Amino acid sequence: MAVRYGIQADTQRECQQALELLCQQLGLEPALPPRLLSDDRWMARAVPTTRAPTASDGGRGSGVSG
Repeated sequence: MAVRYGIQADTQRECQQALELLCQQLGLEPALPPRLLSDDRWMARAVPTTRAPTASDGGRGSGVSG
């Protein structure tokens, strides 16, 4: 399952600020920079920097060496 966080805003500046805040506060990385949609909204996406832990890797996730 892929996890993505979406941002919708009225302006490009608001969208960029929200994307930066998500990345700083939650440790995410930008996946889609702010884009103007056809209905005059701005959208951006962020994703986790490491994948979530799974049973097959002992619950450690890919960011942990062992």
